[in-house]
Amino acid sequence: MKICIVSDSHDRAEPLALAVREAKAAGATAVIHCGDLIGTQTLRATLAEGLPVHVIHGNNLGDPVSLARWARERPEQLQYHGPDARLELAGRRVFAVHYPEYGYAMACTGDWDLVCCGHSHEAGIQHVPNVKGGRTWLVNPGTVAGLAAPATWALGDLEAMRFDLHTVRL
Repeated sequence: MKICIVSDSHDRAEPLALAVREAKAAGATAVIHCGDLIGTQTLRATLAEGLPVHVIHGNNLGDPVSLARWARERPEQLQYHGPDARLELAGRRVFAVHYPEYGYAMACTGDWDLVCCGHSHEAGIQHVPNVKGGRTWLVNPGTVAGLAAPATWALGDLEAMRFDLHTVRL
């Protein structure tokens, strides 16, 4: 299973939808948004792509009431998890949170196969040693909106446990 990992769209609907469209063309079958979505309307073009979208909020909360309502109205397509998400996708344990420090700490527990985070607008992929003697992938896709950094997103292959950063082609 391939997934699209995005973060920090900050009301920029166009680059978010472009990233999801590119990921879908590359075989992605789900989206994880690591926070700072802001307005629910930002999701309209993304949801039109037809992939299930998992959303958490970040420090720019936006309108959680509207987001919760949209998720209730579209449960097969939009899942709003609140401040963090605990997912099982393709048999992998995935944790999503907005803050990279929290993400790093969760990766260190060894309880997750993949931890996704955002907030810093700095894209990066790390294989973090954990307390169980293994390693956990930590993926920060950067800011899909391209705010004070390149507009980036990540494509993950959960079967191969491979993660690649991509730049949004505006």
